[in-house]
Amino acid sequence: MAEIPSSPDIVVIGAGAAGLGAGRRLTELGASFAVLEASHRVGGRGYTEEVAPGVPFDLGCHWLHSASLNPFVAMADEAGFTYRKGTFDRTLHFAADWTAGTDAKDCEAFFERSHAALEEMQAKGQDAPVAEVVERDSPWTGAFDYWISLNTSVDSDQVSAVDLCNYRDTGEDWPLKDGYGNLIARLAEGLPVALNAAVTEIDSSGKQIRLTTPKGTVTAKAVIVAVSTGILGGGNIRFTPGLPDWKQRAIADLPLGCHNRICLLFDRNVFGNDHPRGTMLLSSEGEPMSFLIRPFGHDYVHAMTGGRFADWLERAGVEASADLAKENLKKAFGSDIAKHVVGHLVTAWRGDPWVKGAYSAARPGRAGQRARLAEAVDGRLFFAGEATSREFFATAHGAYLSGLRAAEEAHGAMNGFARPAQPPV
Repeated sequence: MAEIPSSPDIVVIGAGAAGLGAGRRLTELGASFAVLEASHRVGGRGYTEEVAPGVPFDLGCHWLHSASLNPFVAMADEAGFTYRKGTFDRTLHFAADWTAGTDAKDCEAFFERSHAALEEMQAKGQDAPVAEVVERDSPWTGAFDYWISLNTSVDSDQVSAVDLCNYRDTGEDWPLKDGYGNLIARLAEGLPVALNAAVTEIDSSGKQIRLTTPKGTVTAKAVIVAVSTGILGGGNIRFTPGLPDWKQRAIADLPLGCHNRICLLFDRNVFGNDHPRGTMLLSSEGEPMSFLIRPFGHDYVHAMTGGRFADWLERAGVEASADLAKENLKKAFGSDIAKHVVGHLVTAWRGDPWVKGAYSAARPGRAGQRARLAEAVDGRLFFAGEATSREFFATAHGAYLSGLRAAEEAHGAMNGFARPAQPPV
């Protein structure tokens, strides 16, 4: 990666999808810029590792959400990446048995009623926690709450119903075989990105903005802040002068929740050829857990946790997470299955020092704060990231599109012209 230039016109802080998107757009605009990344790698919450030789596993974003509106689909095609069209299978294992017939239809009907109730509240211009809108006495309430915790990374009592409905969902969620993190990392090619360069202070009190990093001071005319609300709200970056109250409120109203992945690697195909691609396990004895089974024919399963339970399990540790996933699989597929597990990989996004969580969820009554978070400060500090996107928050493409927006705003401000007013994406 690049050495830090001493005085680019624009500095982008963060080399995730938002920061790299800003960098690509600034390159097209012919701007002088640098991207400063605190971590040892690019990609942010897009990160792919190999769980076995030649077997990629996404620790962060994995699905090309709202695929027909997602610019990463064209990038995947250009790069020769493979993805599967379709939606997530929601086969259920409930009360110690696989659901079928009436049970499966009842669950699907409950999900549809719940979404309709949320949309009705949005149409009335009202807001409330999702939990207050959805039926609480259904046998399927736990399944819906769990699904909310995966989609928003917080529990249903912590997230705005309006914010959830604002997401522009086309129902196209296409998993990437070659790794979404690998695709996002390609955006950094040719960009002036400096790694291990955490910005600890942004001083905009003078004519030039001064940024303090472990590698020295960098000055710029404008800054694009493309870091998570976990970092902004955690005090990792000191702003001099401090951010205005309205910006601090927006940050506080869009906190990161927790969403983690558990990968169990098997020594063979123990599921046979007729297994479901995905399943959600429900019981009266513990939290639900969903699994992707042998994605793309690889011999592993991919379990997911969200919300407060994900936070608790992360604190319990890697081995506790893997053990719980194995115990849940045994309930559905028999006790012999665990002896074929030969490895595991567990994420811990809350503990990641450069992110501090999974993705943003608007507190009840605070969905409008996404637009406020996207607003510039003093015409020189610009903000990007999934949390600034009203329609595509919690996604890589929402972050990327916000980076394009912030780049155009920063470049336009420096060159004396205003970007046409439009709602933040």
